Amino acid sequence: MNDRAPAPGELALIESLVNTLDVETGLDSLDTAAGRASFALGDGDIAAAKELREALRAACLAHAGHGPPDDSAALDLDRLLAAAPLLLTVDASGAASLRPADPVPLVSRVAAAIAEAMAEGTWLRLKACEAEDCRWAYYDRSPAGRSRWCTMSVCGSRAKMRAYRARQAR
Repeated sequence: MNDRAPAPGELALIESLVNTLDVETGLDSLDTAAGRASFALGDGDIAAAKELREALRAACLAHAGHGPPDDSAALDLDRLLAAAPLLLTVDASGAASLRPADPVPLVSRVAAAIAEAMAEGTWLRLKACEAEDCRWAYYDRSPAGRSRWCTMSVCGSRAKMRAYRARQAR
């Protein structure tokens, strides 16, 4: 959907998970064997992965300033991530990092990715497109961190054209 470079580091996992659903068409790659394989999901993991995806999308929308009117989505993500304990590890050089206690479940990998992104200061730059028929996740590389759409050439142009037409109709 967008022409942006993938999110940096482990945020790419979250970005790609959120983008498994094409909101406009309703196509969901988690409903395919290839889509499930890309996240190492079994058939029994699909419902939980979709729930996690939508909680992450809500967080990305909140990062972009268009979150839900209540805190239920944040509480959903908080609840889901609570099932993914992280371990603090220290390497030979003394550098510390968080890693999943169990790296197999998707929620554990996502929790570790969020922890890494928080440490790097990049978590809040993972956003979801403002366009209601898109909601594609993207990494905001703009200097001010105020991007609103996954791509200016499609979603941004559509929004600006709608605003222009609305002004002209008055």
